Amino acid sequence: MERGDIAALFGLPFFELLHRAHGVHEASFPGGGVQLSTLLSVKTGGCSEDCGYCAQSARYSTPVEAGRLMDTEAVLAEARRAAAAGATRFCMGAAWRGPSDRDLERVAEMVAGVKALGLETCATLGLLGPGQAERLKGAGLDYYNHNLDTSRELYPEVVGTRAYDDRLGTLEAARDAGLKLCCGGILGMGESRDDRVGLLHELSLLGAPPESVPINRLVPIPGTPLEGAAPVDDFEFVRTIAVARILFPKSHVRLSAGRESMDDALQALCLYAGANSIFYGDRLLTTGNPRSEKDLALLRRLDLRPEPLTEAART
Repeated sequence: MERGDIAALFGLPFFELLHRAHGVHEASFPGGGVQLSTLLSVKTGGCSEDCGYCAQSARYSTPVEAGRLMDTEAVLAEARRAAAAGATRFCMGAAWRGPSDRDLERVAEMVAGVKALGLETCATLGLLGPGQAERLKGAGLDYYNHNLDTSRELYPEVVGTRAYDDRLGTLEAARDAGLKLCCGGILGMGESRDDRVGLLHELSLLGAPPESVPINRLVPIPGTPLEGAAPVDDFEFVRTIAVARILFPKSHVRLSAGRESMDDALQALCLYAGANSIFYGDRLLTTGNPRSEKDLALLRRLDLRPEPLTEAART
């Protein structure tokens, strides 16, 4: 779909857009399942990048303290807790520009261990070097997360140490290695609607659509350049979810960071518009998240259910 066509979707009357997106969602995902993912920071802080939204950058004075890569057994303990609580995908994040081969070997051990627990596996480790995507695939990684963040035009105002095409190169390497892609962006970084159009257009140009499309709402972190960013309009956020659903009918569209600032009614609108995945658990990488009990209660009130793990994902 051309960029102008995506802009036209954004311009539809709000309820017409939601009705259309909900129809696409029902056709692609009958049954009302919501996929539950848990995210763990396996290596926190101390990152050399200058992403303007990120609490983990060593360039900014934020509440986050740098830590070392977690022990594999500690990660597996967290994965067991996540599985017991109902999560079906376990995502591991590390604050690096990119992993060294030595660190990658340790992450590969974590991946293999989590996969052995019967969970889908996902990792976000920054830029991947030669052969690293293949090593992760061999360890049992299912998904690689690497967000585009925003449009190509706005991106240089948000990140200066990593080029847009660097991100696309890592996505290409992950896809070539046989990994599924988890790739989306962040809303509320001062972008215009045209930037939101541009982000979704870039995602549509990846060849095969990302199997997961996380839509994050900026959590402004004190000490970062974007700490004072104005929040994105609630209905504009819902519009973005709806357009993503229409563009990527078979993808999981995930409500990601920022749900703590959303009331139940806003989350319900997002789920109606086509979101069918949430980050589940009390914490994301460095920010809070609604408690698991609250999420499950919301799904019950909306007559939705957690999506079960497929047999294919277990193998």
